[in-house]
Amino acid sequence: MAIGAYFRLARAGYVLAREGALSIADNPALPPALRMGVKLGRLIERGAVRRTGRVERLTRALNRLGPTYVKLGQTLATRPDVVGTDVAADLSGLQDKMEPFDPASVPGLLREALQERAADLKDLSPPIAAASIAQVHKAVLDGRQVAVKILRPGIKTRFFADIESFYAGARLAQRFAKPLRRLRPIEVVQTLDRSARLELDLRLEAAAISEFAENIKDDTGFVIPSVSWEHTSETVLTTSWVEGVPIRDLAALDAAGLDRKALAANLLQSFLRHAIRDGFFHADMHPGNLFADPRTGNIVAVDFGIMGRISRAERRFLAEILYGFITRNYRMIAERHFEIGYVPRHQSVDDFALALRAIGEPLQGRTARDISMAKVLGQLFATTELFEMQARPELVLLQKSMVLVEGVSRALDPDLDIWTVSERVVGDFVRREAGPLGRLEDLAGHLRTGAAALGRLPAIIDKAEAALDDFHAERKRPRSRAFIWLVALVGVLVLWRLLG
Repeated sequence: MAIGAYFRLARAGYVLAREGALSIADNPALPPALRMGVKLGRLIERGAVRRTGRVERLTRALNRLGPTYVKLGQTLATRPDVVGTDVAADLSGLQDKMEPFDPASVPGLLREALQERAADLKDLSPPIAAASIAQVHKAVLDGRQVAVKILRPGIKTRFFADIESFYAGARLAQRFAKPLRRLRPIEVVQTLDRSARLELDLRLEAAAISEFAENIKDDTGFVIPSVSWEHTSETVLTTSWVEGVPIRDLAALDAAGLDRKALAANLLQSFLRHAIRDGFFHADMHPGNLFADPRTGNIVAVDFGIMGRISRAERRFLAEILYGFITRNYRMIAERHFEIGYVPRHQSVDDFALALRAIGEPLQGRTARDISMAKVLGQLFATTELFEMQARPELVLLQKSMVLVEGVSRALDPDLDIWTVSERVVGDFVRREAGPLGRLEDLAGHLRTGAAALGRLPAIIDKAEAALDDFHAERKRPRSRAFIWLVALVGVLVLWRLLG
């Protein structure tokens, strides 16, 4: 690991602490060791932050530190219940209002990426949205409006430098911060690393749009743009243009006569449907990527650079956990955590169910407005430490996305009853999985696994026979003189020990 990675990590820690980022994390529910670390870090806060409690320059700090830190800020911007209203409002500028790169370089970048096809894109506009990875222009293609997304020049170098410093931090945490080892920080960073590498190739984003479109083709209320493959490359993505009201502009939504309560329910249910039914979901659903169509009331999503994928077993786990909270079946939730390996076997299922009840009962029957997610997250962290819960890196994107979607939904409708809205999707899935159709699919999966194993059996037998032939050949091979003397020496030593 290069020294530069540790230097960048130290610089980022200093800048964030200086600008008051640790004041956001100062939660009484955190374990004592983490609270002590936060307290020590806050000693270097700027005087203005300590005096006023206002975190005013965090957006500029994150922007200066690099694109992965901007991603963190985008997530926090959706959680005013965690970071505070002022901080969330300030951070919202990171979603699509960042400084664009030099417009004069755009024609050259398009020619380099698309060759002669670049000339097909007419009337290219100035950047209409600029984020940490890319910026978007409007253009005309064959008489219709399209969106042209262009990667920022040099973004890969910056992104990989950030990731390298994250690996440095993860290794430090793994070695010196014992309470954090169960979170498997290195594997978490590996998950983020893979996600970043996919996001930096816009051909893969185009493929994600194509797969996503197939999954939702029969759905209503949630739409996405289509891809122009002939005008897409590693650094340029061209899609159909979508119109809509930015979902974070609550005044504009109201002026357009859109039902914010219906939008909130639609967003939450659509996300759960994609994750639980399809196992393939938009993993960057911050408000800058979401719009509402004033004509249809549909939610329109853009920017599919970060997508999440979970297996059928993980989908079932997620659905049963949510359904357990909906039905207040804390024993079932606890059992599922043990089955998937979240909680070590030596812990008590009954005690863990009791801890979950302490978290879940205060949330029952309450609207989003009445729930302090900061306190809930703090209590969750304390509970996971108490029961030595292990992180599941493959679920990192799902967990992050759920935080994003729930935050956007509660902003649209502060009176949202999350459990009631979720039950319409989660309950149907759980009942289906528990029913005859789900059992048949389980049986079909087992049969496919067995058939695949049988198909590999001849090759396994051939390898076993070859290994056996090698073993017999080795036994018949003449031993070297040195080996014979070594065997004789061992025999003498054994005989001496017996007689002695």
